Amino acid sequence: MAIIHQATLTPTKMELLERWLPGRPWLPDSGSAPEKVGHFRFDDPGGEVGLETILVRSGGAVFQVPLSYRGAPLVGADGFLVGTLEHSVLGTRWVYDACADPCYVRALAGAVLAGQPQAKHYLQVDGAEKVLPESVLVHSTEAAAAAVPDVEDVTVEETREGSVIRSGELRIVVRRRLDAAEEPAARALIGTWEGQETPVTLAVVTAA
Repeated sequence: MAIIHQATLTPTKMELLERWLPGRPWLPDSGSAPEKVGHFRFDDPGGEVGLETILVRSGGAVFQVPLSYRGAPLVGADGFLVGTLEHSVLGTRWVYDACADPCYVRALAGAVLAGQPQAKHYLQVDGAEKVLPESVLVHSTEAAAAAVPDVEDVTVEETREGSVIRSGELRIVVRRRLDAAEEPAARALIGTWEGQETPVTLAVVTAA
């Protein structure tokens, strides 16, 4: 589950993205700030890393931005650092493009290949937890649960397909621009959100 604290973030996540997104090879310059469409999370079994994917609208299209939040820098991932923010409860958080974070890659592979569900959101208020509605719903197109390979070292390549993640024999393509007209792929994570009731492909496992 994802515990959401009543906290102040400085800068906010969207302020951080407004600084980082310009210049991304997969995001055309629309001349305006991106708008948040929704988000979903995966669980980190160790409970240390926050794993959140934010969908943003820019120039009339929707793009996905997977992020990981860590309490300390991720070794070897300086080139994928989105920035840092101050969390009034958790302290300094290092925010990364999650495609380069092994914790996210393991969670994404588990979601596609083993059907592991997205994390439920709980708001923590005065020691009690309240279930929050999900703005984006995701699930796998895989009919039967498959083995999830070990994920250690991760490499990322930006292509016209999206962000191509490789770890050993595992290859995952994370779609950046989300194409509502595309038929959902096999061995894929697909999602829906308000105004988009037809499932859209978010990521595809092409080798494992």
